[in-house]
Amino acid sequence: MKVITFFNSEKQLIKKAAQGNREAQRKLYDTHAPKMLGVCRRYLNDVMQAEEAMCNGFLKVFKNLDRFRDEGSFEGWVRRIMVNESISYLRKEQKITFTDYEQQADDTTYNPVDSELDAEEIQFLIDRLPEGYRAVFVMYAVEGYKHQEIAKMLDISESTSKSQLFKARKLLQQKLNELNTYQYGTDKV
Repeated sequence: MKVITFFNSEKQLIKKAAQGNREAQRKLYDTHAPKMLGVCRRYLNDVMQAEEAMCNGFLKVFKNLDRFRDEGSFEGWVRRIMVNESISYLRKEQKITFTDYEQQADDTTYNPVDSELDAEEIQFLIDRLPEGYRAVFVMYAVEGYKHQEIAKMLDISESTSKSQLFKARKLLQQKLNELNTYQYGTDKV
């Protein structure tokens, strides 16, 4: 059985999509949309809002394909656009607020992956965080951004980024303890 490929490589696919080829754009969308919806969903707890942010993000992707310089992965470039679009959505809806504290917050004792919860349960807990906490937590713990990068992207100070992360971890730890106490009748995580 002979398999006919749509385009030989992602580079060709991107080139065709940049030229306005709808089939190539659809192929790129179909390939990357599931992951990118997940990215948007981490920032926006409403699925409809996450889908809207993702769709707006893909509009920007296709509009700016000529700016992709193939200096990193295409998926990473698209992911960055989705993160920025999700943050823009939060700002537009005025859902994201930060408090500026000079407190150093480099506590790394909590890691949600250490618990016995599945990904869906952890996402549920992350969704319950205040918007500012969640944005910084996801950017740092999930996306791997450094505090300096987070501060620049969110237009906040590094100390605010650290403070928001510290508070997010503390609140998640509290919620995990409450959940474990409820489920298992113990205070230990």
